[in-house]
Amino acid sequence: MISYLEFEKPLAELQARISELRQTGERSDVPVNIEAEVAKLEAKAQAQLATIYRSLTPWQKTQVARHPARPHFHDYVGHIFSDFVPLGGDRSFGDDRAIIGGFARLGEQRVMLIGHEKGNDTQSRLRHNFGMGKPEGYRKAIRLMELAGRFGLPVITLVDTSGAFPGVEAEERGQAEAIARATEACLNLPVPMIAAIVGEGGSGGAVALASAERVLMFEHAVYSVISPEGCASILWRTSSKAPEAAEAMKITAQDLIRLQVIDRIVPEPLGGAHRDPQAAAKALGTALVRELDMLIGLDAASLRQMRDERFVALGSAA
Repeated sequence: MISYLEFEKPLAELQARISELRQTGERSDVPVNIEAEVAKLEAKAQAQLATIYRSLTPWQKTQVARHPARPHFHDYVGHIFSDFVPLGGDRSFGDDRAIIGGFARLGEQRVMLIGHEKGNDTQSRLRHNFGMGKPEGYRKAIRLMELAGRFGLPVITLVDTSGAFPGVEAEERGQAEAIARATEACLNLPVPMIAAIVGEGGSGGAVALASAERVLMFEHAVYSVISPEGCASILWRTSSKAPEAAEAMKITAQDLIRLQVIDRIVPEPLGGAHRDPQAAAKALGTALVRELDMLIGLDAASLRQMRDERFVALGSAA
């Protein structure tokens, strides 16, 4: 059953009427032909869904990006990649389950796949720390990137985090340094790297896995230096101003491609990736293959120069 967001309430009411109508038809002792009425309501619901998603505000897009049923790392592994072999641990402290990575295949191409995993229910969200990586997670990512460079494997990252874990223990183990080193590892890679913002791209916790020469972003994903709530709390001393902050921060894919922060917008199924994860995964897989085809064959110096040029130019289109 789909969980409806606040701005989808009119759609939820329509769907409730459709369900009620179907149940009435099933319970009736007298044969009742309700298909015509149901078809009419379903067409109306589809049109309303299209209208709603045609004009989402940045704050509404933030809610879609955070939808509890939105597909995450493991979902994309299952639909896009094959032969995934997870590799764990940073060889220093432990294994962080918020950041997962390992060998995989994208079509016929072997790659190193790394990404955030948020989990899809209470138990798995706690296990994966809601996708908020700790220092050992970013150090694991560094280890895997270095391994990819050694074996000549392209690196693909799936970014979906509200930010790196801000707890005391993370700071004690060098969170800021680990994020900086992971960003440096991205920029120094001698192999192609493609990053995809598939949900939330929050702060340094996202940049540490997204400093690639090509950055893709789902249509309803968001990418920002701080959450809208955090920004509102700083500027207006209240998180209730989050919608205004989201508008001012330019966090949507449509804003960011115009500002040249990202390179490609990946379309989502009507109503968001959570309504059809398989179709969303297919669109992402197609985009990744196209980008990878353009990068395969470039030497290390060219790839590093591409990254240097893209990050030096950030802000020039503002």
